[in-house]
Amino acid sequence: MEPAKNPYVPTAGAPPAVLVGREPLIDGFRTTLARVMAGRAEQSVIPYGLRGVGKTVLLNSFVADAKRAGYIVAYLEADEQRPFLHKLAIELQSILFSLDTPARVNELAKRAMRVFKSFTLRLGFDGLSASIGVEPERGLGDSGDLQLDLTALLVSIGETARAQETAVLIAVDEAQYLLEAELSSVIMAMHRVNQLSLPVLFVATGLPQILQRLGEAKSYAERLFNFCPIGALSKSEAREAIVAPAKMERVAYTPSAVARIIAVSGGYPFFVQLFAYDVWNAASASPIDVDVVNAIEPVTLSKLDNGFFSVRYRRCSPRERFYLRAMAELGAGPYSSQEVADVAASTQRQLGPPRDSLIKKGMIYSPEHGRIDFTVPLFDAFMRRIEPDFTPMRQAAAEDP
Repeated sequence: MEPAKNPYVPTAGAPPAVLVGREPLIDGFRTTLARVMAGRAEQSVIPYGLRGVGKTVLLNSFVADAKRAGYIVAYLEADEQRPFLHKLAIELQSILFSLDTPARVNELAKRAMRVFKSFTLRLGFDGLSASIGVEPERGLGDSGDLQLDLTALLVSIGETARAQETAVLIAVDEAQYLLEAELSSVIMAMHRVNQLSLPVLFVATGLPQILQRLGEAKSYAERLFNFCPIGALSKSEAREAIVAPAKMERVAYTPSAVARIIAVSGGYPFFVQLFAYDVWNAASASPIDVDVVNAIEPVTLSKLDNGFFSVRYRRCSPRERFYLRAMAELGAGPYSSQEVADVAASTQRQLGPPRDSLIKKGMIYSPEHGRIDFTVPLFDAFMRRIEPDFTPMRQAAAEDP
């Protein structure tokens, strides 16, 4: 097959040629957009799932639909290094500039800018506050209580948007990295926005631990947000993701070839795209047979081991790697914390620090009390491939300060 015509997209966040398995979520979000634009309160949306299931692709689809519906959009990605509030403030500043134009009624926009200036001054974001040519609004956004101040700002933005017959979408990727105080503030602000039926909508994607973190931040979070689990594609969905793009290029697969790609990829969208991409480049004729898949499988696994998996593995300390390998020794998860301790010949108390740090790094999560699992699909098999004997890792972990 011609590599230049390869229809698969094994790139993080990039939309595939055919987006399958997410149609109900996309249709539901379009309804939410219409209702909020019409002045009706709606739950904000939180799609969550493991790495590689297409959360960012889905979020980008939501953002595109919002823009087509006339929304002003703030899009940001949370991470462990840069403060989320500073990123959010930059995006909200852009929204305010969009709302304050000569073509719009801007009395409320000027007030929102004054609240924004109070908010950024209080947080010490001097560069942002200096760019706003108004005086700060006294008594709003300047209390020093993040929950109250962010609420005042989003309410002011929402009132401005409503007066101008538009709406605002705040879209956040990797939301599990928000600090507890930041989560609490966002939840409280959106709660007030909903109470006032203001046209501000929040959508965030994250790893599965985002559910627990939001619940711990505010007890009413489960009523404020629509939590949407995203997992591997079903066999029929995975088949369509493989076959439909090839069909556009007049290329077919044998049923056994499709079945093998689904099996080795686990049906996870990123892995499906990567395996199909490599198979396409290795194939010489249509229909593509299972022999091509079998021949390319070790090559693609090596690519994953040296890239997708390895990048995450290198971020871990020897103690954390030992913990991950102990999990992998048990096969596919989830696992009980006691099972991992038994394999590691240690106690849950001793393993507590590496477990907690791995959760913070987004490597593992707790699907329920006392149980853990990898946030990266097929990571257990990767650990067994690169560390077939984890006994030497025990010594490295013991020497890790």
